[in-house]
Amino acid sequence: MTLEAFGKSDPLTLGVELELQLVNTVDYDLTHYADNMLRLMAGHALPGSVVPEMTAGMIEISTDVCRTWSEARGQLGQIRDALVKCADKLNIAVVGGGTHPFQQWHQQRIYDKPRFQQLSQLYGYLSKQFTIFGQHVHVGCPDADTALYTLHCMSRYIPHFIALAASSPYVQGHDTAFDSARLNSVFAFPLSGRAPCVVNWSEFEAYFDKMTRTGVVKSMKDFYWDIRPKPEYGTIEVRVFDTPLTIERAAALAGYVQSLAAWFQAERPFAPVEDDYLVYSYNRFQACRFGLDAVYVQPAGGEHLPLREHLLATMDRLAPFADACQAGDAIALLRAEVQDNRNDARWLRERQQEEDLLSEVIRQASLRFRGA
Repeated sequence: MTLEAFGKSDPLTLGVELELQLVNTVDYDLTHYADNMLRLMAGHALPGSVVPEMTAGMIEISTDVCRTWSEARGQLGQIRDALVKCADKLNIAVVGGGTHPFQQWHQQRIYDKPRFQQLSQLYGYLSKQFTIFGQHVHVGCPDADTALYTLHCMSRYIPHFIALAASSPYVQGHDTAFDSARLNSVFAFPLSGRAPCVVNWSEFEAYFDKMTRTGVVKSMKDFYWDIRPKPEYGTIEVRVFDTPLTIERAAALAGYVQSLAAWFQAERPFAPVEDDYLVYSYNRFQACRFGLDAVYVQPAGGEHLPLREHLLATMDRLAPFADACQAGDAIALLRAEVQDNRNDARWLRERQQEEDLLSEVIRQASLRFRGA
């Protein structure tokens, strides 16, 4: 099987996908209501789409192609409002967050869709353990080689994305001591982690051909990389974000990705090489474990510095590009939370400390998602 040609997209356009939790309103555990929600949502004329995900206690929403973070926020807001209305009719609630704090994986049901059933047969119990919830951000690239260049530059900032979006401190009723425990589940899958360091599309096509000849890969969907090219859309797709607790934060994260891409594509500040990835896994682990308190190791020189310091310096560097993308307010929102050392993982822990009851934490998170 050959790789499809890299499609046309307007540079720096955005698309946002969010995987969301469906919970009952008694003990706020996951509930298998995806079919009911999809049926009711089909009656609403909305941008983007609402589709099933791996298990029946989750759904995925996505925007249409957007040009600014505020447009993405507006579309996510329309979809969110419709979701809330449908959930109210079903007496359930919709929640963000990268993991459900106390769901039991063995109680989940694989959604009845051929691809999900095939994945379940291949991966066994890992498929049910994949009841985790992430945000994906697509950013448009003018051509295939620029997409690969942007991907490798963006890989330097994976710890930023993880720490800013971290919202999965609890798994199976326990505090994991990680800000983002969700990504530990992703690592269980083959072909997860980082993309190979190839810098032009012809090399990538050759790599894809080799992988398909092994029989391990049939399409780009089989790669669970942190960032992957999406040739059918003409984009790269950043996949490491936990789903935030609010759509405003989700849109702001998209604005941050867009501003970085604008910098990379305008100035070509880095020359990607394999050695850039020597510290990739360490930086990734630090951000998952410690969030905004992580240590960041510079890929080139090996200097160690606080991730928060690197984040704020990057935001300063991005200012003109963020303004050009109309993303200045998105960066300001994220900057304020970095300066205050706050992310959604901290919010969840603070609520648990106050309430000492994870079901009450989820109830409050459901109110936060609906903007209450």
